[in-house]
Amino acid sequence: MILKNKYELTERESRFLLKKSLVSLIHANSRLEKVNTTFPQTKTIVEGMSVSGVSIDDIQIILNLKNAYQYILNETAPFSIDIAKKINSFVSYNESLAWGVVRNGNVGIHGVNYQPSIPVESEVVATIHAILQDETLSTTHRALKYMYYAMRTQIFWDGNKRSALIATNYIMLLNGNGVLHIDETHLEKWNELLSAFYESNDASEIIAWTYENCIFGIDY
Repeated sequence: MILKNKYELTERESRFLLKKSLVSLIHANSRLEKVNTTFPQTKTIVEGMSVSGVSIDDIQIILNLKNAYQYILNETAPFSIDIAKKINSFVSYNESLAWGVVRNGNVGIHGVNYQPSIPVESEVVATIHAILQDETLSTTHRALKYMYYAMRTQIFWDGNKRSALIATNYIMLLNGNGVLHIDETHLEKWNELLSAFYESNDASEIIAWTYENCIFGIDY
């Protein structure tokens, strides 16, 4: 399936769109860790105010996501393993065994039989380069392909889904391809497709579904 770019935005439009989407993205991404704050509660935490009845751990997840998104909003360098590490260092701060470093031990993925091998950093770098330089694919398709590669590989100790989502939004921002937003109404279907992908290593269905349902931009 050929997935064309849905959007061809300028850098100014891309950064504006991401800023306007910030709280929605943080709220949706926090759901991956089963954070159950309401949207107004998430917005209040992002704005730096206290909220009663929300655990310190949930607040940490939200603030970590905020810091990661603020980082990509201020970054301009081409995407690389170093930027992926930096994103993970924000996402997993005070949550993980180590943050911002490529995993060097075994981990499991809850709910699936697939066991990711320990990643070799030089191989990860080579794969990222191959994906992002593949001129047979649109830049949107490359971004989605990177995201699911990073999730299945489990590059980092923790926060892999959140880190991959934010990294993908950074890649799309650099290319003017809109915003990737997997909202609450799509999470059940997305998790079903993600589990199937983990087992099969065939990303075609989940990439096509994500493309159709989860990419937004500025429509004039």
